[in-house]
Order: sequence, then structure tokens, then C-alpha cells
Amino acid sequence: MTEQHRAKPAAGSDSHQRPGHDAHDRPDDSELPAWLRPTRGEHRLPVTIAVALIIALQLHMPVRLSPPPRVLAPALELSLFTVLSLVNPKRISRETKLVRWAGLALVLVASVATAWSACTLVYELVTGSARTSALELLVNGGSIWLTNIIVFALWYWEFDRGGPAARANARMKYPDFLFSQMTVRNLVHKDWEPGFVDYVYLSFTNATAFSLTDTLPLSRWAKLTMMFQSAISLVTVALVVARAVNIFT
Repeated sequence: MTEQHRAKPAAGSDSHQRPGHDAHDRPDDSELPAWLRPTRGEHRLPVTIAVALIIALQLHMPVRLSPPPRVLAPALELSLFTVLSLVNPKRISRETKLVRWAGLALVLVASVATAWSACTLVYELVTGSARTSALELLVNGGSIWLTNIIVFALWYWEFDRGGPAARANARMKYPDFLFSQMTVRNLVHKDWEPGFVDYVYLSFTNATAFSLTDTLPLSRWAKLTMMFQSAISLVTVALVVARAVNIFT
């Protein structure tokens, strides 16, 4: 039998694989940016500082601006955060229903307490029932404004792509926020992924500029939440500053 009549290789054999398409040339997770692949999770320290700051600001708030009893909200927040820290003491990567619900409950408690303080302060300013100095008014208003920034940062952090643990496990592909680092991958280290500090920056710029800066909301809930935060910040700052200027003059 001549060479040209020899049996052809079986279909699917190695001789029929095209160059560059074998198992060794397939892309793996290591070639993806960190925000698209499983990682060990972000460190708990930044969010620990944020929660501690919220509790400190709430305890420093005057009694009339705090939801009664005054220590209830800080105590609940501390208890919930303790549970979260026990489950994920250093890196936030373990996903359980307990972790998810405890995290959302913590942000909800902080949000209710902040909303109470903000609404009470706005009511006092509108009705003129507050008898405080301009300095005290600015301090209280600034504390509420700062707490509001941290609380909304926690909301963004908890819901973007399912929360910090879900992001660490790369469980959801599509992000709710498009950070600038995601669009210039050749200028960013491959291990970069959004952390709590990035969401604080997002919340701060949204509360000060009342508009988008370098981070784009992609989902409807993100757009509505940013809009709501801008409205709260605008009303609080406008009323506090106007009242303080009126007292000074």
C-alpha cells in the first residue's frame, strides 16, 4: 500500500488540532483581572474603621438628634459587626446566609439612625425650633453628612456584584459600578479589584459634586441610590449652611 493510501488519522486526534488551540494555550483565571476572577478577598480593616467611625459619630450626636434610646443603634451595629468579624476575621471571602443578612442588617440600622438624625435636624432648621450656636450647628450637620457618606458607601459596597464575598468568589460577572481602573487595564495592576475605599470615594464625590465623576453606575438600583444620596446631601448642606450664615449675620 502506498503512502497516500495509508489510513487517515482518526478525527479528533492530536494531528488535527490547530496550532495554538491545545490545552496549554487556553486562557485561565490568572490571565483575567482580579475583579473578574476568584481572589482571597479584601481585608476587613477599612470597613472596620468605617463602622467604628459611624458608632463614634452616633455616640457624639446630641440626644435630641439620636433615635431613642441613644445607645440602641450603636449597640446593634457593634453586635452585628462582631458576628461578621467572627465569620471573616481578616479576609472577606466566606459566603453564608448569616453573613449576608448580618451585613445588610448592619447597614440598615446605620441608615435608619442616620435618617432619623438628618430628618430631625432638617425639621429643626425649617421650623426654627433649634436653639444652637452656628458652630454647634455646623458640627452636627457635618457629622450627619459624614455619616451619610459612609452609610451610602456601605450600601454600594454591599450590593455591587452581590457584595464583598461574592466578588471575592467571582460569582457574578457583570458589575453594577464601572470604576475607571476597569477601562484602562493596561495601566492597572492585574491584581487590582474594587475595595471599600473605592466605594467611599464614590460616595464622597457623589455627595459633594452631586453628579458622576469617574465611576459610572450601570444598574438601575445603583443610579437610583446615587440620585437619592445626592438629593439628601444637597438638602442637608444647603439648609445647614444657610442657617449657619443666618446665625453669623
